Amino acid sequence: MDISSRLLIFLDVVERGSFASAAQLRNIDRSVISKQMTKLEEELGVRLMNRTTRSFSLTSAGSEMVKKAEELRLLLSDTQRIAQNYHTEPKGLLKIASSTVVGRRYVQPVINDFQKRFPHVEVELRLEDRLVDLVGEGFDLAFRVGEPKDSSLIARRIARNRFLIVASPTFLKTHGTPTTLEELTQLPAASYASDALRFTSITYLDENNQEQQMPIKSIFRTNDGDTLLESVLSGTCYIVAPAFLVGQEVADGKLQPLLTETKLIDFAAMYALYPHRDLPVRTRLFLDAFRAYIGEEIPIWENEIPGFEQMYGFVPPRPKLTF
Repeated sequence: MDISSRLLIFLDVVERGSFASAAQLRNIDRSVISKQMTKLEEELGVRLMNRTTRSFSLTSAGSEMVKKAEELRLLLSDTQRIAQNYHTEPKGLLKIASSTVVGRRYVQPVINDFQKRFPHVEVELRLEDRLVDLVGEGFDLAFRVGEPKDSSLIARRIARNRFLIVASPTFLKTHGTPTTLEELTQLPAASYASDALRFTSITYLDENNQEQQMPIKSIFRTNDGDTLLESVLSGTCYIVAPAFLVGQEVADGKLQPLLTETKLIDFAAMYALYPHRDLPVRTRLFLDAFRAYIGEEIPIWENEIPGFEQMYGFVPPRPKLTF
């Protein structure tokens, strides 16, 4: 292993916060990380870290080496990207991160078709609802629902994402069909809950187009969208769901939209995130394929909900005028 490789491992240790986390990231033993850090300090002739049994702190020299390691990682990434753009056919590894439901329902079908078209491209798909470190963990592309928080990344809006309220026929037979939000919110609901987000109320516009919130009575909470949907299909609760979570269930009669005259505030849009504007060929082609699959104007998930454009106070965008 050369000094540049050890510098990149050093950067992993600093960014991940421990030798164990860096070892887990690289799928190697912790002792290998420790040995390589010792060799790096010997090669540079300077101490980079003050270590204890449970933690470490950077020396002044270590802080300077972090900056150089970041520059090295960026240089290597740029070099690989430039070389890849000269390939006549896309090849190499494409690392993608996505939230779980979006990955299963919308990213994976595009991967299947993409690898048939470009068999020399390897794809690694990470399904996690946590926000991964795209640069630090070497991801080329991520798909997320929600406004991007990292200003250092390039964010491209993929599609809108509206809310709807649905329940199963079994649920409505048991509890009756609510005619007002007040009635609805007294009934048992399922809701999304994670460390980063908890859904506790319905946000809507009143008759004066003022934003209001109505608390829900959540009896089941989880951070997995498919599990939420299974709970609703069982007939135990209703859900206020982002449209991408609902597939053919409405068209098949398994779920029924409720209170469709309510003006619901849209859920956060879907974005593609990537580290650089100058995308490698394989990344750019995959992003184009994903956007085509989702749809340029109306996202694919809305097409699966009959009459959705007339529900929940949606005002379609005006057509562009041509002269």
